[in-house]
Amino acid sequence: MQISMYQASAPVFAQGLRALVGILKKANAHCEARNIDPSALIQARLYPDMLPFNRQIHLCTDFAKGCTARLAGVDLTVFADTETSFSELIARVEKTLAIAEGFSAAQIDGSEDKDITLVRRGETSIVKGRAYLLEQAMPNFYFHLTTAFDILRHNGVEIGKKDFLGLV
Repeated sequence: MQISMYQASAPVFAQGLRALVGILKKANAHCEARNIDPSALIQARLYPDMLPFNRQIHLCTDFAKGCTARLAGVDLTVFADTETSFSELIARVEKTLAIAEGFSAAQIDGSEDKDITLVRRGETSIVKGRAYLLEQAMPNFYFHLTTAFDILRHNGVEIGKKDFLGLV
């Protein structure tokens, strides 16, 4: 039995985004319980040359909403990337979740061989739908989700594998 492009994309992104909402709520509660300025975590990095936590969230959500929209052949929803609080980051993830869950299988299935045009740093490239999903969008989504998780865990937020998987 084959897995469809829809099954491999929107529901998978949605699970990760739901888990991310839970992780963000725990991080906010961690700051409140310990009287920590939330910006300390929101601007935290694993290493000086890496992007801060809030940019990890921006990119994670961008890959989820961008991939599903491109596979479905609809215009991308663009966010301003101005979130500076946990409540704003949670709202962004919830908006992205609604976008991912708003697509039907009929919109995404059959996009395996669809040409996906990407423009990055002024360079245009065209990739097929399956390659875009499996070799670019999904790995980048999980890279930024994992990095955000790791930043919080490194800074003492009590989260674990079940939080990452959305099982709590």
